[in-house]
Amino acid sequence: MQEIPKVYNPKETEEKWYKEWEGKGYFHADSGTKKKPYSIVIPPPNITGILHMGHALNNTIQDILVRFKRMSGFETLWMPGTDHAGIATQNVVEKRLSKEGKHREELGREEFLKRVWKWREEYGSTIIHQLKRLGCSCDWERTRFTMDEGLSEAVQEVFIRLYEKGLIYRGDYIINWCPRCQTALSDEESEHRDVQGMFYHIKYPIKGTNEHVVVATTRPETMLGDVAVAVNPKDKRYKHLKGKVLELPVLKRELKIIYDEIVDKEFGTGALKVTPAHDPIDFQLGQKHGLKPINVMNPDATMNENAGETYSGMDRLECREALIEDLKERGLFIKSEPHRHAVGHCYRCHTMVEPRLSLQWFVKMKPLAKPAIEVVKKGKIKFHPTRWTKVYLNWMENIRDWCISRQIWWGHRIPVYYCKACVDPVKAKDKDAGVIASKEKPKKCPKCGGTDLVQDTDVLDTWFSSWLWPFSTFGWPQKNRDLKLFYPTGCLVTAQEIIFFWVARMIMSGLEFMKEIPFKDVYIHGTVRDDTGTKMSKSLGNVIDPLEIIDEFGCDALRFSIISITSTGQDVFLSKKRFETGRNFANKVWNVSRFLLTNLKQENVPGDLCVFAKDPSLTLADRWILSRLYETIDSVTKSIEKYRFNEAANTIYDFIWHQFCDWYVEFSKLTIDQKKTQFILYKVLEKSLRTLHPIMPFITEEIWSLLPHEEGSIMVNKWPHVNKDLIDVKIDKAMDSIIEQITAIRTIRATWRIEPIKRIEVVIKTPNKATTKSLNENIDYIKRLARVDKIDIGEKAKKPPKSATAVVGNMETYIPLAGIIDLEKEGARLKKQIDQVIGWLDNTKKKLSNKKFVEGAPKEVVEQQKTRQKELQEELKKLKSNLSDLK
Repeated sequence: MQEIPKVYNPKETEEKWYKEWEGKGYFHADSGTKKKPYSIVIPPPNITGILHMGHALNNTIQDILVRFKRMSGFETLWMPGTDHAGIATQNVVEKRLSKEGKHREELGREEFLKRVWKWREEYGSTIIHQLKRLGCSCDWERTRFTMDEGLSEAVQEVFIRLYEKGLIYRGDYIINWCPRCQTALSDEESEHRDVQGMFYHIKYPIKGTNEHVVVATTRPETMLGDVAVAVNPKDKRYKHLKGKVLELPVLKRELKIIYDEIVDKEFGTGALKVTPAHDPIDFQLGQKHGLKPINVMNPDATMNENAGETYSGMDRLECREALIEDLKERGLFIKSEPHRHAVGHCYRCHTMVEPRLSLQWFVKMKPLAKPAIEVVKKGKIKFHPTRWTKVYLNWMENIRDWCISRQIWWGHRIPVYYCKACVDPVKAKDKDAGVIASKEKPKKCPKCGGTDLVQDTDVLDTWFSSWLWPFSTFGWPQKNRDLKLFYPTGCLVTAQEIIFFWVARMIMSGLEFMKEIPFKDVYIHGTVRDDTGTKMSKSLGNVIDPLEIIDEFGCDALRFSIISITSTGQDVFLSKKRFETGRNFANKVWNVSRFLLTNLKQENVPGDLCVFAKDPSLTLADRWILSRLYETIDSVTKSIEKYRFNEAANTIYDFIWHQFCDWYVEFSKLTIDQKKTQFILYKVLEKSLRTLHPIMPFITEEIWSLLPHEEGSIMVNKWPHVNKDLIDVKIDKAMDSIIEQITAIRTIRATWRIEPIKRIEVVIKTPNKATTKSLNENIDYIKRLARVDKIDIGEKAKKPPKSATAVVGNMETYIPLAGIIDLEKEGARLKKQIDQVIGWLDNTKKKLSNKKFVEGAPKEVVEQQKTRQKELQEELKKLKSNLSDLK
């Protein structure tokens, strides 16, 4: 057999094999195939992004599925690509410009976009290279970008179809506005977080009287845009106000008093200031009661001329402070009190969002949501874990229209043109004459024949291209073999935070434009956190860089470690130490492979295992390892198919490390020179490598390349079949008894500090003749691995004097200690240990009986003491039992 290095070198191996895989086209899918298709579309990372642990988890899961399906005989396509990330990318390029002392307005739109495209060429593929380091077997020849020519055509096609269907409209509505990015945001892009604010109580004078109405608000600066005060018609406190008029403090504008049941009598003072241009509820009230809105803010959240000469030009928060001082001077300020409330923040720059009345483009979502609700209710699309089904349905059943226009330059420009002779582009609505939706600039206006046409200056929300990803990436709206074969896709793997941004919208667009679901399964993985449960963030300094982990531990170690601790849909708690598990496992796989390949003879390994397994000379250990091998393959297969990736990883880990390495390889050393033993060792190794490959692709490929008689890459070899005829529960139980006996004897040796070189005698009391026969037939295993000279086995076996005892299932195992250890010295040691444990136990009991400690100490500290108490009680019980054995 071929000599292999003593130490596994991940860096050298990973670079070599990834280049080999990519060069030979193993990742490429053939749309002309006759195989059954399986496809996955990657959640496109932003071109501004760099690989983080969330990406590592998400893409490792996808790669496991893809490699598993490829080996299972499917024509497998993992569609890669990146997202243009409108706001994020524009922010990055604008920051670079500011370092040059420039602003995008100075460059103009065309020149600025050239800068963005140049930046994308230089840096936009960074994350693609990083995904390759993670071992991702994407079809890189098909890589897409949300602003490439084909996807841009799809975006325009969808916009125009929805526009013509009446599902896209333009109107004045309250939207979420980011003053920093100076663009509208969708409801999902406005992330609400609790902040500590204030409730300001302000007097609104009743005109012509000395009376006033008290209004409470968290945003006093917006009162400058008030047009009315609303009260509930059932609120007796305000019935006397009918027919009266209020005066807006400071600006002294007349305000109507309106009555509406939407007002909550119990909230604040029960009197609601109505500011239709700056609050969504107030906007609804304004429309209902015919109130004209007054906008008092500029796009950058400074106050405009409508706010009055005193405040015009001030920042909104600066205005708040100045206004409160003015109200105090005028005797119109009553009090302020702390008030915690949820405030929207921009998902990109985290600036506090401002509700703002603005002319924007929207998609009517309810007609699109209805069929998307039905397919999930009927089980055509399944969420894993299932709890996300309820979350999805709840959001879909309460869906609001989607604001799709953004006031930035980087992105898909809205394919709408305005005839300047017919309409004012700044004020035009979707149904106005002279508003034309078109992929190209029309030569003339269809209404008046005019030629002075201009395109809408806004771009579409980034997610407007992303929601088409499962079919636009395959070439839609063109019809081709890729689209026909690979749509719908198999499974979408994604994170919980984009269920509404992306998952729900893809289901809606797939049903609307393809008349078919975009995927059958949605696997929602958890969030990667540090080992304390805190979400990883640069500001907290708790980020673990996956590329640094790959450099230190190897890619396979990262993949195995993160998958083995990821329960379905649960958050992942990571520390750097966790990756030692994967590294140690990789080393174990390497070392056992090196041992076998060093000792096996090449002529002994070819053959059919199914035929060979019928050989009557096979030992119990031989039949057991084959049974466990096929049980493992069966279990791993089912776990991957059910998206229980941690179960798959831990099952193959347990088999290779514990059953194969710890036991069978040790058993096999008795007969390592026999052809039979060498053949089984080889077959178990090669099938184990194939089963492990989707999780740890590099080390399995490296070892596979060293195996004789195995051709081609492991990744294009077949997934190992399950031979159920060789799975034998009786064999498993019989071997388990042997292993339990060896383990029990080893434990007694360790407990009583019996030197490894000392050979001992053992007595085993069995429950029946069948067990006695089985143990006697395999007595050599126990003797060799437990270092035993003589074993007496029988149903009537008796415990020798001064023996250590172990209960093994329904058997009792005795080891006489006389002559093996110094009984007097050992007895003294045990008594000393017992006294020591009793002392520790007393201290723990005192703490737990102290009321001040139990009620005052942190909960985890109290729990630690309770756990410690149980452990000490168990230890004391064992020590006393051992001392009893000596007597």
